[in-house]
Amino acid sequence: MFIRAYLRASTKEQDADRAKQTLINCADKHEHKIASFYVENESGRKLKRPELMKLLTESSNGDVILIESIDRLTRLTPDQWEELKGMIKAKGLHVVAVDLPTSHMALSDMASDNMTKGIMNAVNNMLVDILATMACKDYELRRERSAQGVAKAKKQGLYKGRPENVERNAGIAKLLASGMTYSEIQKATGASRATIAKARKQMTLEVA
Repeated sequence: MFIRAYLRASTKEQDADRAKQTLINCADKHEHKIASFYVENESGRKLKRPELMKLLTESSNGDVILIESIDRLTRLTPDQWEELKGMIKAKGLHVVAVDLPTSHMALSDMASDNMTKGIMNAVNNMLVDILATMACKDYELRRERSAQGVAKAKKQGLYKGRPENVERNAGIAKLLASGMTYSEIQKATGASRATIAKARKQMTLEVA
């Protein structure tokens, strides 16, 4: 069994490594060591995340995906969550969340007979689906509240939008000028493709 720890934060400004020791402690508690870490700065609303896809590619049947909580793995829509579950199942992997004790049986011999294991698996799968749904709803609620806040601020004439990161955009422009691809710049800076495209557009306007 290989334990592959997956850590995710939504933006470069957030610390995806924050939960690293929590995952190490969980593995140690069950007398296991973590084989590899996959640190991601992407939204949980995105299915095809580079580090998550790398983890799935490198994994083998029986390996464990260790996460702090289900929302670190998914904030996906129901259809996308089903797709991700299918990918995980096809590889024969087990998802273990530190804050979901029923998932810890993948790290130990908590259940000794097949009937008990089957029941615990069914309960765990149900809980994982419930938590995945809650993570999706939480994301949508936050977005809705944010949009309402922006609308209210605009109405009051207080909304100025997100300030431009001049230093970052200048760096992206230099990377674009050097011939780097969008994917290479994304990996180097953590910037979204939309941000890179905006920097490209600004370069074009300045040349014009």
